[in-house]
Amino acid sequence: MAKIGDRVRFLNSIGGGVIKRIEGNIAYVDDDGFETPTLLRECVVVAPAEETERRVAASQTPTVDSHTRNEKSESKPRPTVEETSEGDKLNVVLAYEPTDIKHLNTSTFDTYLVNDSNYYLYFTYLTRADGAEGWTTRYAGVVEPNIQIFLEEIAGNDLPEMDRIAIQFIAFKEGREFRMKSPVAVETSLDTTKFFKLHCFRKNMYFDKEVISVDIVTNDVPRSRMVLDSSRIEEGIKKKKAVDRPLKQPVKKQKCPDVIEIDLHINELVDTTAGLSPADILNLQIDEFRKTMDANLKKHGQRIVFIHGKGEGVLRNALIKELNHRYKGHDVQDASFREYGFGATQVTIR
Repeated sequence: MAKIGDRVRFLNSIGGGVIKRIEGNIAYVDDDGFETPTLLRECVVVAPAEETERRVAASQTPTVDSHTRNEKSESKPRPTVEETSEGDKLNVVLAYEPTDIKHLNTSTFDTYLVNDSNYYLYFTYLTRADGAEGWTTRYAGVVEPNIQIFLEEIAGNDLPEMDRIAIQFIAFKEGREFRMKSPVAVETSLDTTKFFKLHCFRKNMYFDKEVISVDIVTNDVPRSRMVLDSSRIEEGIKKKKAVDRPLKQPVKKQKCPDVIEIDLHINELVDTTAGLSPADILNLQIDEFRKTMDANLKKHGQRIVFIHGKGEGVLRNALIKELNHRYKGHDVQDASFREYGFGATQVTIR
């Protein structure tokens, strides 16, 4: 078992250093002044504390060799990066791996960030609960190219504070020319109920065990826009209208209906697509569309946004066909690009 003062290397990633402190099953490994939290079981001792102390003492022994002094005064370069042919495109994944998948109710979960690219990433990992005013930084640091880094271990009682997660980072290379990447800031919701459902943990190319994964960037394309809290936007609009409204002007009482958002992506409708053909999947999506339309046909003025994704346009074309035949007379338009990109259609009930 590794102890404070031991020099270690990481079992499943590049790097290592000297253990400065141990808290529970987490070792804080110092490499040139930067502490990296790592599971103790992921630390492989390469030199015990006694040998490390001897090396440090030897390195601090004065010498008359000016050339040696100059070499010691230079900062230690980072290890040479072995680049891959696909690595100039960023692929970044956040993943949660259970320590005991057979007992999810009591298991803890290891959090990892995968950097599948030729770039170093300076990044922050943040979370907040729905309704919270601000974010909590859970990890901030640098991850080397083409490795995964352990961020933290969480328990079930941490999940209520993790309804939303965010990753921010800038990418760079050292010692060589490179193409600049735009800074990335991705915020998305995290369905924490999935942590207690066995079928929600799935195979992933970066892990030996099944995990819950969130694709942050895929082939240089960030996962999604920054998520907007519609309730706060609505509250702000109401306050502005109250300020702008003349005091003596009569106001018609007309309720502005909220927007209903229906995500028709199949993974939001069913837990697994095993055994489903493309036709089966499309039928399930159309059934959900019809169920929503039928439930709101009497709510005049109700706006419904159906999120179908860009894809090849099969689902969108099927929705338009339904609206032109089964649900005639309602207003149909592309939903706000700023909020939904190209992958959503808005229907206003008339």
